[in-house]
Amino acid sequence: MTGFALGADQEEWCARWRALAAERLRPLAEKGEPGRVNRPLLAALGELGLLERVFSAGALELCLLRESLAYGCTEAETALALQGLGAHPVLRSGTEAQKERWLPAVRAGRAVAAFALSEPGAGSDAAALALAAVPDAAAGRGGWRLTGEKCWISNAPEADFYTVFARTGEGPGAKGVSAFLVPADREGLGGEPLDMLSPHPIGSLRFDGVPVGRQDLLGEPGRGFRVAMDTLNLFRPSVGAFAVGMARAALDATLAHTAGRTAFGGTLSDLQAVAHRVAEMATRTEAARLLVYAAAGACDRGGADVPRRVAMAKLLATETAQYVVDHAVQLHGAVALRRGHLLEHLYREVRAPRIYEGASEVQRTIIAKELYGALGAEVAGR
Repeated sequence: MTGFALGADQEEWCARWRALAAERLRPLAEKGEPGRVNRPLLAALGELGLLERVFSAGALELCLLRESLAYGCTEAETALALQGLGAHPVLRSGTEAQKERWLPAVRAGRAVAAFALSEPGAGSDAAALALAAVPDAAAGRGGWRLTGEKCWISNAPEADFYTVFARTGEGPGAKGVSAFLVPADREGLGGEPLDMLSPHPIGSLRFDGVPVGRQDLLGEPGRGFRVAMDTLNLFRPSVGAFAVGMARAALDATLAHTAGRTAFGGTLSDLQAVAHRVAEMATRTEAARLLVYAAAGACDRGGADVPRRVAMAKLLATETAQYVVDHAVQLHGAVALRRGHLLEHLYREVRAPRIYEGASEVQRTIIAKELYGALGAEVAGR
């Protein structure tokens, strides 16, 4: 990417994935059951090499991929992203044995991964986790028992393994959290699905003395919060890309509808109120797209301003997508509310990204903290 424009090769690459998502992946998604893991869809993502790309792509390529898939098939995009979110800590912080056991199956779409961070009382405030990892005397040195709950976990309770964050107590707040790889068949682990607005699977998990040892750690004890934040910082700009993909799909549908729908002696697009609203939708979508690309570029360069840029990208893109989809529904009228209509589907999908992986309010807090921190450093350096 040069400046603020994609190159011709990148544009062609994105168009190819948009078409593939609509033609190959959407039919598989439509055969799936809402709220359940769609394993045939995951297998197709693996067969096409898309899951491999999640682990080998830089931040910008990941954003382009997620945006393209979201445009053509939101279920495929979400399935791909959840595999990356759940397994990325294994790639970055896992042992060789953990990587060999799980990553090939994840890349092939045979094993379902999940990222288990949120709890009933600890959503946006991830440092307030209460899931307890109590030393297990019976297991000898380095063993724990996990006791507590996780909630709002994507792919739960159907995942094959979970990246679980629990309080081991090396220090207060974030300093006392460790990350574990917990297979779904581990003794004492249970869960149930939650009936949510979003069509992808979400559930809760119960840990009733689940045994874990040092061989299950992802990284060092007490450093789990860093594992979580590294993963979220990589995926937050691509959540923005997911939102941009939905906004672009809604915008294109609105352009086609308003240009062809007759009303008041002309088409809807002839009405200034309609045309101006579409112009606003397009402008906001383009602004969000560019901010997402800029944040992804900062991630790939490893700049010091990555947390601020990533937070800005997720905030603007998810809020923009909500605005664009809502106005697209309004301009389509009642037809957009029929079950099975693209916009009815997007209307349900677009709400959750403003909450997960850090709600919009959390993103604003991060942005403000980074801005005032930079100001303080500048003043101190004078």
